Amino acid sequence: MLGWAITFLVIALIAGLFGFGLVGGMAYGAAKICFFVFLVLFVVSLIFPRLRPSA
Repeated sequence: MLGWAITFLVIALIAGLFGFGLVGGMAYGAAKICFFVFLVLFVVSLIFPRLRPSA
């Protein structure tokens, strides 16, 4: 998930460099959403670790 956020951020930066404002804005929005979803899932995984049955 973090890889997708970085990918969209790079696309947004390249689009902004070439002047494609709409594409850059959309890619930036997607990167921001992916990053926050990754962050929430990371925090949840820290709070509730996977329960493993003891053998």
